[in-house]
Amino acid sequence: MPTPIPPSHSDLVAKKAFAHLVTLMPDGSPQVSPVWWEYDGAHIIVNSAKGRVKDRNIRRDPRVALSILDPDNPYRYLQIRGEVVEITEEGGDAGIDRLAKKYMGADATFTPPPGEVRVIYKIAATNIQTSG
Repeated sequence: MPTPIPPSHSDLVAKKAFAHLVTLMPDGSPQVSPVWWEYDGAHIIVNSAKGRVKDRNIRRDPRVALSILDPDNPYRYLQIRGEVVEITEEGGDAGIDRLAKKYMGADATFTPPPGEVRVIYKIAATNIQTSG
């Protein structure tokens, strides 16, 4: 069972709080990407395009870390370590569109460029640290 986001920081789920997703390069060095995210009550969910560096890294090594700052107080944050437990293209376009509405407004849509395949990654947190 994944470690849940603690109630003290569960309000970050609804905020436009960007996450910094860390994946591991083939040589073990970190690669960091700012990402939109959502939470399904058990897993942190991120969305990316198939073939990007983070996609290749996750498929090779599912260990990840995220840092999520409260946009209203940068001294309040979540630090998450975990593992990608599911990768799927099913619902990828709908998922990025849903995230666009969260981060850009209810009328926003995200139309991937022709040929781009969107991928959903479900992350099971194994350790969550909080501040603030």
